[in-house]
Amino acid sequence: MRNESDVLKGTLADATDAFPADTVRVATVAGGVLHFVGGQPSAEKQVWTALGEAIQSLGTTAVHLDRDRVALVVPVVVAERAAGVLMVERAGRAFSEQDRWLMELLASRLSVSVENARLYHQLTGLFRQYTSADVAGALIADPEQAALGGALREVTVLFADLRGFTSFAEQFPPEHVVAMLNRYFGVAAPVVIAHGGTVTTFIGDALMALFNAPTYQTDHALHAARAALALQAAIEDIAADRPDWPRFKVGVNTGPALVGNIGSTERRTYTAIGDTVNLAARLESCAEAGQVVIGPRTYAVLGPLAVTHPLGALHVKGRRDPVDAFALTGLCVDEEAGRTRTLRIEELQHARHS
Repeated sequence: MRNESDVLKGTLADATDAFPADTVRVATVAGGVLHFVGGQPSAEKQVWTALGEAIQSLGTTAVHLDRDRVALVVPVVVAERAAGVLMVERAGRAFSEQDRWLMELLASRLSVSVENARLYHQLTGLFRQYTSADVAGALIADPEQAALGGALREVTVLFADLRGFTSFAEQFPPEHVVAMLNRYFGVAAPVVIAHGGTVTTFIGDALMALFNAPTYQTDHALHAARAALALQAAIEDIAADRPDWPRFKVGVNTGPALVGNIGSTERRTYTAIGDTVNLAARLESCAEAGQVVIGPRTYAVLGPLAVTHPLGALHVKGRRDPVDAFALTGLCVDEEAGRTRTLRIEELQHARHS
């Protein structure tokens, strides 16, 4: 998919080839102003009158500039509005019906190309507010992944929630609370996305993200663990001079879940459902402010890479048997072949300043 600038230049080249003896110009409308590719047209009043008529009527406009020169202006239409013009100036002879037809064909193709370029830009921009560039590309390349329904697959789920948010919201005006949430989520979501996560939900002061969905990640538990530690480091960096702001507590759990699009044909949510998701939420509720708590499956998958201390068997809501949980404080990462070092929250926080 070409960007809009390349589309305009390509159409200008094609139109120039089609009308080699004439002067061709292409322009788009931005902020109520025509911006030309290939140079400004002449300043004659008739030219700008013809441009205005084509934009207002959304129809082809021909104008005699003087005894020897004529111009043909065809609007570029996007979403039933004028998005630009294609213009040809000619000396010596009038435009034939074939010329008009060819100009309108080129303008129609340009209309489609500009609309596609803009929609693609908007669509990818929207996707990338929620997920990584790889996931956005996968969904655009294969729209069937956005169909209603789901499939069972192993995922790692990350929940982040603010400890003490309710009391904070009671003490401060709504605009202060919203500013705090936007500041936090404005950092937390990009951190998760940068580590390969898909942010599926914002609920009040909580964030939910999936790893290994919708695109596959062989080491999704490690991605989620890194994201959780980096999130805490980023938030602590922001809140260092705001002791009255609440802090995130994070729960991470790995296991099977039903993943897909839930809802209706008009509105849907990409999410995961199942015991794995529920346990991730329960682990998050057991965490302390600034802490990352992982479940037994995540702990087993991470193995010696995880720097943890056991929290013992926790009794969580909705579970009959207690669950072994661990506080994740760092990760051992490869430094050189055969050697490892420990990467901790404090180091991640320091890296943000360097």
